[in-house]
Amino acid sequence: MGTIGGTLKNMDKPLLLVYFLLVAAGWFNIYSVVYDPESFAGFSFATRYGKQLVFIGFAILLAAFVMISDLRVFTQFAYLYYGICILLLLAVLVVGTEISGAKSWIKIGSLSIQPSEFAKVATCLAFAKFVSQPSLNMKQPRNQLRGALWFLFPMMLILLQPDAGSALVFLSFVLPLYREGMSGWVLVTGLVAVALFVAALLVNRYVLIGFIALVTIFLIWRNKRSVKNIALGGLLFLVCSLYTLGVEYAFNHLSAHQQTRINVLLGKEQDIHGAGYNVNQSKIAIGSGGFWGKGYLQGTQTKFDFVPEQSTDFIFCTVGEEWGWAGCTVFLGCYLFLLLRLVKLAEKQRSDYARVYGYGVAGIFFMHLFVNVGMTIGLLPVIGIPLPFFSYGGSSLWAFTLLLFIFIKMDARQRNL
Repeated sequence: MGTIGGTLKNMDKPLLLVYFLLVAAGWFNIYSVVYDPESFAGFSFATRYGKQLVFIGFAILLAAFVMISDLRVFTQFAYLYYGICILLLLAVLVVGTEISGAKSWIKIGSLSIQPSEFAKVATCLAFAKFVSQPSLNMKQPRNQLRGALWFLFPMMLILLQPDAGSALVFLSFVLPLYREGMSGWVLVTGLVAVALFVAALLVNRYVLIGFIALVTIFLIWRNKRSVKNIALGGLLFLVCSLYTLGVEYAFNHLSAHQQTRINVLLGKEQDIHGAGYNVNQSKIAIGSGGFWGKGYLQGTQTKFDFVPEQSTDFIFCTVGEEWGWAGCTVFLGCYLFLLLRLVKLAEKQRSDYARVYGYGVAGIFFMHLFVNVGMTIGLLPVIGIPLPFFSYGGSSLWAFTLLLFIFIKMDARQRNL
């Protein structure tokens, strides 16, 4: 009992505060999305706000379970949890229920569970356990590749569902890899690949290849013009050129609906009644809020169901419409505080396991926030990804709660020692 009391006493209060603030604010916004004054007949657990209240209750029980449990329950069995989640990801491809075009759910009675959400928790635990081995030098590219396989494998299984949004989140594990010794050139290469991907869809192929040739010649000229550097420059030009042609080829073989979505995102087409409808309505809702917003329960875009999936993927537009620019600033400030606090506490950990795990949690939360808000305001494609602690859904809320409170447990244990 003394150990439990010490752990509870040493829980990081700022993290607890921002957790409960976000969960509570999320519930009130879900209530606002569902609430209809003309047909309101009292509180009901059959509504989304009623179900979310039940999900929150179970999330608090999960958090309490984590805090009173021995930390070794999570750390020593990390590989086992990872294996179970891999089996569930395989099972969902066979017996899963398709919702919104993705076979990502397993129905248990009236409850639907999304294994990919819990796979983030298991992968974070297993990845941290592998990377934090004292005998492993994570500055070696071979070990970095071995570490990357821990999150690339579940990522590929989730892509088969297909659920591009959940799969993309697993790239957030690049952050702890970078912290543990991965070269910054890997991140630069990734950014260049993204830039070339976009350019290949916007610029004429011959103009783009000509630009790549000029950049290659400039790089060779600025460095030692040896045979080796000229050969490397030629290889770089060949790889970049083939990559851009490959992007164009892959785009031309997408379905017409997928091509339209990408073209709308890049501004090449306008389709406000089709592929661009969700984003267009979301931007209208956010923009109509002005500086202070229309007020709680006063959002017209919300009330008349103009924005699809508003209680899940597009819940940020409810904040923008009802609370305005000021509310969005406070909202994003809470998330920024959460991320900075996680990184700060992760750096203070004496345990390599806890440090890597903390960076993994921060990376997952950041990716969810960045992609969700980005797609809501039209900067990123609509790929369906929830806001941590805010969007409607039991699986996501429980997984985010486990991720956060396992780290709070790690940090409290260190303070207790």
